[in-house]
Amino acid sequence: MFPIIAVDISGRHRIGQGYYMVCAAVAVDVSASHIESVSQIAIKPFLTASPPGVADVVSIIETTVAEIKYPGTIIVEHGDLYNQPEWLSQKMFSREFKYQESLSERLAIEFAHHVSLSSRNLLMKELAID
Repeated sequence: MFPIIAVDISGRHRIGQGYYMVCAAVAVDVSASHIESVSQIAIKPFLTASPPGVADVVSIIETTVAEIKYPGTIIVEHGDLYNQPEWLSQKMFSREFKYQESLSERLAIEFAHHVSLSSRNLLMKELAID
């Protein structure tokens, strides 16, 4: 088993006057094909007036992951950083970073996606934003 921090951002599209995003980071221990245990989940909302660029996405991820008290490599989908080469993305993070490769990393990102999407849906409902 090894620790990872899977991250997903929901809401990277304009609604009304802004981009209502929620970032979820899940700290998990994984084997090659399974999530073995969940250590911590961090969720943070973000609102911007313009579409997020690469530097904005990195800042959103770093801010959310800063709340995680467990070690682990940050794992994201390649498209979350606009398909930049991994070597370039690695230089933008303060912790170890890589794109997903294994089945367990994919499962962890799906887990983070469900957390970010459901949190964003709840936030939008509570704020009465369609």
